Parts: sequence; C-alpha cells; structure tokens
Amino acid sequence: MDLPEPSASSAPPDAPANPERTAPHFYTASSLRPEDSLGYLLRSVLSSIRNAVDTQLQGRGLTFAQCVPLYKISRAQNTTVAALARTLEADPAAVTRLLDRLEAKELVVRERSTTDRRVVHVRTTALGTAMAEELTPVLAETLNAHLAGFSTDEWRQLVGLLQRMLANGEAARQ
Repeated sequence: MDLPEPSASSAPPDAPANPERTAPHFYTASSLRPEDSLGYLLRSVLSSIRNAVDTQLQGRGLTFAQCVPLYKISRAQNTTVAALARTLEADPAAVTRLLDRLEAKELVVRERSTTDRRVVHVRTTALGTAMAEELTPVLAETLNAHLAGFSTDEWRQLVGLLQRMLANGEAARQ
C-alpha cells in the first residue's frame, strides 16, 4: 500500500505549535516513570528500528548509522559535510569519520569547494546511489513493521502529533 508522504498539511488543523499556550503538566516529579516517559518510549522505538535495520543489513556491509547518511546524501546530492552534520544533528567530526568509512567503501566522494576551501561537498557515487536505492525498501519495511496494526488515520495522526511536538520543542528554544 502506497501512502502519501506525511507533511505539515496532513497534520490536524490545530497542529501548529502555539508558544503562548501553557505547557500541560502530564508529568510530575512524583509520578514520572521511565516506562511512561515520552523520551524513553521514543528512544526505545528508535533503538528497535535501528536494531531491525541492522539485522536486515547484515551481509551488505552497512549499519543503520551508515545507511541513514547515505540515504540522505543520495536524496540531497551535492550537499556539504556541514549541512549533513546539521541534518543528522551530529558533530561534524563524527560525520567526517562516518564519511571516511563510506568513502572507503566507495559509496560517497568528497570534494573541496573551489570557491571556499573550508567547504567540503559530498555526493554518492554510482555504487552509493544504487546502495541507497536498495536501502529504501529496507527502511520502509522496518517502519511499516513498527506500525503494524495502525490504520492510515492513526499513522497520519501519529506523524502530525510528532511534528507538533517538534514544533513545540523548537518554540520552547526560541
């Protein structure tokens, strides 16, 4: 079943964060339990997704930590190392080490900018593009397995709620 890509427009009408709203008090110091904590649950879901992808990638020479940047580079083509680090919310030095591994596998190439030596562009090779295309079904299958039993409406609602939480977090940082 092909589902449309979720976007802000698929979120509920009241989805935009309203920084003027008072934050609810769903959690208190006395009632907070890790098994009910959104942070714990979100991290556990991500860990489960990572483990499932790593299991499916055995034999391909890639890990989840490598496939996500490869996928993002293949979609952005000719991005910079700094932009990739921002997208991955990772330290540029860590991204550089990760790119070293992907470059050793001949999946990406880095090229220094001819106009600004501080800027390093990164793009996939033909092999990297082909590998990224192989990864797409693995990622989709893994996400769908984690959404087993959800209706399309529930999936859209979940995406909308998570987008709303991200917007609330961004508004709180402002």
